[in-house]
Amino acid sequence: MSSRPLSGGIEAVSAAVLAMSRQLEVREVLQTIVASARELLDAEYSALGVPDDNGGFAQFVVDGVSEDQWKAIGPLPRQHGILAAMLHEATPRRLADVRDFESFAGWPRAHPVMTDFIGMPVMDGDEILGALFLANKLGPDKLGPDKLGADKLGPDKHGAELADGTGTRETGGFTQEDENLLRILADHAAIALTNARLYERSRELTLAGERARIAHELHDAVSQKLFSLRLTAQAAAALIDTDPARAKNEIRHVTELAAEAADELRAVVVELRPAALDEDGLVATLRTQARVLDRVHSATVTFHAVGVRALPASQEEALLRVAQEAMHNALRHAHAATVGVTLESRDKGARLRVSDDGRGFDPHAVRRAGRHLGLVSMRDRADGVGGRLTVQSEPGKGTVIEMEVPGG
Repeated sequence: MSSRPLSGGIEAVSAAVLAMSRQLEVREVLQTIVASARELLDAEYSALGVPDDNGGFAQFVVDGVSEDQWKAIGPLPRQHGILAAMLHEATPRRLADVRDFESFAGWPRAHPVMTDFIGMPVMDGDEILGALFLANKLGPDKLGPDKLGADKLGPDKHGAELADGTGTRETGGFTQEDENLLRILADHAAIALTNARLYERSRELTLAGERARIAHELHDAVSQKLFSLRLTAQAAAALIDTDPARAKNEIRHVTELAAEAADELRAVVVELRPAALDEDGLVATLRTQARVLDRVHSATVTFHAVGVRALPASQEEALLRVAQEAMHNALRHAHAATVGVTLESRDKGARLRVSDDGRGFDPHAVRRAGRHLGLVSMRDRADGVGGRLTVQSEPGKGTVIEMEVPGG
């Protein structure tokens, strides 16, 4: 029995692939894959497991199970039974009843009843990235147990509660066409998952580079502070015999400088934690970075936010990177004395504004000379999330960079 014409199946796969390609975070990609697979094959349940190296799963994402059900089921499954077979043999599996599998050992008490089953490995060459699992095929006229009353439940041969009370669950059974479509989806899922991992790794490297750059600037600032301490201490030592009163004042100054250095180091070390955009959000991350730059530079760096709501992850990432690039240009190239960063709501989206009083430049001349000051990268980031970037600058008159992104 075919669930849909082949052309319709291919169109559904195409829609699923497009949905996956819009996601950048690994977790979002995994969730999109399982939701797409479940819809594509008309299944009641779907899951995707990413194995770890200890017989368990580093990630296990499900669709068709409520949050309360998932909590009641308990810890993530181990690699056993059909799950282990899928991961170790890396071959598709299609079963009329998963409970008849030779190494089936039962489920946790709160686990839903599953009968017909299909599984597909997600492969990158010879590497097993994970495995897709779907259960309980639902034809167009079939109903899952959650759509039937409790009086329709009855035990089957396995002692599980079934939806029709007769010992036979009303599911259609997965077909060869389902397997073919799922194989195509799994191939594209491997690409999407690999790209998401590369994206996250790239972001980690970018953050690490940013932290290294700030650490270098911090080193320069601390070196200057320590140099002042050293000179003041030397002056006190030279005066201690000839002018004890002045020497006493210099020593008091050394104490004050040491206290300032200790306070500044303590504050910056706390704020130099990795930029946790996912955990802290864009506003808190930008505020922290502006505060750090204000401490390690002689320039005044301020941040102000007005009514900003959470945005899609890709938009927040783009806004953060553009703000970082603009602040870097203002401090390192324009030698600005003040840098102001503002983030405000704009319809359903947001507008970022980074202004400075630095030396400025002629954007057209910079482009003709082949020097970009990161402008190409900033425009690419804006375009990539459907946003718009504008640059206003003149020699001697500072620079204003604005980026607007639409709502999600």
